[in-house]
Amino acid sequence: MADFDGDRNSNEGEFEGLDPEALADFAGAEAVNEDLVRERDEMRALAQRVQADFENYRKRMLREQTALSERASESIVEQLLPVLDNFELALLSLDEADEKVRKGVELVYADFLAVLERAGLERIPTNGEPFDPEVHEAVAHEAGANEGETGHPTVVETMREGYFLKGRVLRPAMVKVAG
Repeated sequence: MADFDGDRNSNEGEFEGLDPEALADFAGAEAVNEDLVRERDEMRALAQRVQADFENYRKRMLREQTALSERASESIVEQLLPVLDNFELALLSLDEADEKVRKGVELVYADFLAVLERAGLERIPTNGEPFDPEVHEAVAHEAGANEGETGHPTVVETMREGYFLKGRVLRPAMVKVAG
């Protein structure tokens, strides 16, 4: 009989004198135990895979939601660009306007522009810059004084401002190039 006091040494010779049928039952129990250990390990591995799959799913959903949100904000900012253009035209036409009116329009314009900049809007550099077809749209060309020097076209006038939104071209700048 096994001693349950935790004294392992008292179990020596425990299997001596047991009948072969009892030993077969014990061997079968060990096989069942091995099967249970194997099944437990398989279930643990399955649980780990399911957990990893869920974590990947959660990360993918977060990326997709972020991308969807950015596309939505991009659409809104793009729709506001004509309003920004009209504000700039209004500022140019306020030369003879009352100083208070001019100052008020300038403040509203500055606030509007600040909100768009916080959303990630950034003006594309134009005048004096080398022409870059990725960010500039050439709508006019003139023979320039520097035509013989470098041979590279340069932006000489901006017809319509262009903008980046979070590092990507939202609207290319319409420009006149020389060279």
